[in-house]
Amino acid sequence: MTLHHAHPWDVTPKEAVQIQRELAPLVREEPLDFDAVRTVAGLDVSVRGDRVRAAIVVLDVRDDLRVVDQAIWEGPVAFPYVPGLLSFREVPAILPALEQLQAPPDVYMLDAQGRAHPRRFGLACHLGVLLNAPALGVAKTILVGRHEPLDEDKGAAAPLVHKGETVGLALRTRARVKPVYVSVGHRMELRDAGRLALRLAVKYKLPQPTHLAHRLSYKGEL
Repeated sequence: MTLHHAHPWDVTPKEAVQIQRELAPLVREEPLDFDAVRTVAGLDVSVRGDRVRAAIVVLDVRDDLRVVDQAIWEGPVAFPYVPGLLSFREVPAILPALEQLQAPPDVYMLDAQGRAHPRRFGLACHLGVLLNAPALGVAKTILVGRHEPLDEDKGAAAPLVHKGETVGLALRTRARVKPVYVSVGHRMELRDAGRLALRLAVKYKLPQPTHLAHRLSYKGEL
C-alpha cells in the first residue's frame, strides 16, 4: 500500500490542524466512473477506554453486495479525542487494517465526515488523499452546516451548507427515518457520493458497507 503526502501522526492538536490546512487543497472533486466501481469498502472505528478497533468490510456491488473481504486491527489509542481531528485518532488504526486486505477496493466509504468539516478536511478526505483513491463520508450527525427540511420519502435530499458553501448533502435513505449526511472525501463529486450512498442503503439507515463495518467494529464479527 502506497501512501501519498505521508506525515507524522505523533503530533499536537495544533500541529494536526496545520496538517489539515496544508492537505485540504489536495482534495479533488471529479466525476466518479460508476462502471469502474466493483468493490466498496466500509470503514468504522470504535474506541473503548484506551483501545481502538478499526474494521473494514468490502462488498462486491455487482454481486448482490456480497462480502468479499474483511479486516480488523486493534491497538492503543494514539491521539486524544478532539472535535475536528478524528482522523488523527482513527487513521493510524485504519492503515494497518487496510494492509490485511487481499486487494485495494475501488471506493472507500467511511462513517465520518469528508468536506463537511470546519477545515473541509474530515476523515474521509484525509484517507482519500493519503491513498489517492475515491472516498466519501456518510455520517450519522452534522459536524458543520445546516439544511432545509426534507420530505419524508426515501431519496429526499437537501444541500448541507456551511458559511455559504455547500459542503455535503442531507439524505434520507429510508422513508420517515432521520437522514444521513454525505460529503465528498476525494476523487468524486457530491452528486456521485449521494447516489452511491443511496444505492447501497438497501436495508438500514446506513449504507450496507458502513453498517457492516460498524457491526464488525463493535462486535468483532459480522
